Amino acid sequence: MRIVIQRVSHASVDVVNELGTLDPTFEPQQIGPGYMILVGVSDADGDAEVAWLAHKVLNLRVFEDEQGKMNRSIQDIGGEILSISQFTLYADVHKGNRPSFIKAGKPEHADITWIKFNEALRSGGVTVKEGRFGAHMRVGLVNDGPVTIIVDTETDMPHKS
Repeated sequence: MRIVIQRVSHASVDVVNELGTLDPTFEPQQIGPGYMILVGVSDADGDAEVAWLAHKVLNLRVFEDEQGKMNRSIQDIGGEILSISQFTLYADVHKGNRPSFIKAGKPEHADITWIKFNEALRSGGVTVKEGRFGAHMRVGLVNDGPVTIIVDTETDMPHKS
């Protein structure tokens, strides 16, 4: 799994239909202080990656304490998460100018894995709101800091390399 975590003061997502207007079947989602996370899944990702990544996100200390140091987790501040599925995180741009997405997980697997990841985050006591898997979404956010961190289970997870 590959994620981009952005510390935000607020973030939102809505879904756009094929006419370019808001999809009335999707209730726009908003969060206050917390994380907006873009989530990419590969076919190699499973329960171990989900558990490790959720633990990392829940315990990552990037919120300021009373001394202004990044020393508090999202759980410590009572923050929220907006989770957005993002297959383009697996774009391969080595050849030519059109990205290849061959390394992105098949939709059925990626959707289930993304849902499991969101549930693992919720099990840590954090409110998690979601975009819609596979939809055309409009995401808005105010990056606080800015703080943006990329985590990839393929290279960052201890037993993988």
